[in-house]
Amino acid sequence: MRLEEKTVSSSLIYDGKIVKLFVDKAELENGKTVTREVVKHPGGVCIVPLDEDGNVIFVRQFRYPHQKALLEIPAGKLEYGEKHYDCGLRELKEETGCTCEKYEYLGCLLPTPAYDTEVIHMYLAQGLNQGEQKLDANEFLDVEKIPLEKAVEMVMKNEITDAKTQLALLKTYYLLGQNN
Repeated sequence: MRLEEKTVSSSLIYDGKIVKLFVDKAELENGKTVTREVVKHPGGVCIVPLDEDGNVIFVRQFRYPHQKALLEIPAGKLEYGEKHYDCGLRELKEETGCTCEKYEYLGCLLPTPAYDTEVIHMYLAQGLNQGEQKLDANEFLDVEKIPLEKAVEMVMKNEITDAKTQLALLKTYYLLGQNN
């Protein structure tokens, strides 16, 4: 057993609306047993909505754990069993009011792999058609447009600190630079 840990036992400690917390016992490759705390999360999707003028449509919303409003690309939590492709289109429409003609998968990221099962899938949406937002109840956010190049500069200056937004923007910038 090299670079693996075998689960010996698992106890559900908290069963929340979004996350579940487990405390596990795991056997290491040297035979020792350790405790692992694991947050189980259904995962999520984020979308880089890029308009015909090269602007990214962002949302700014209050993030309670950090006690401030953050600038992010549209994103949302997967419902258990929901396909990430569908979730991204739903979130794009809900948060920005947009639908898209082109929708490209950018890959996935593991935001905190040491203790969390969350996987975030990233998409690039182009050929945007503006419609009406359909925010969830008790969801409050502002929509902002920022040119992609300026957004990348903001990432590099640490003015955009959300990890999924940083990575998806940098992947989009790289991808579009490779295609020109």
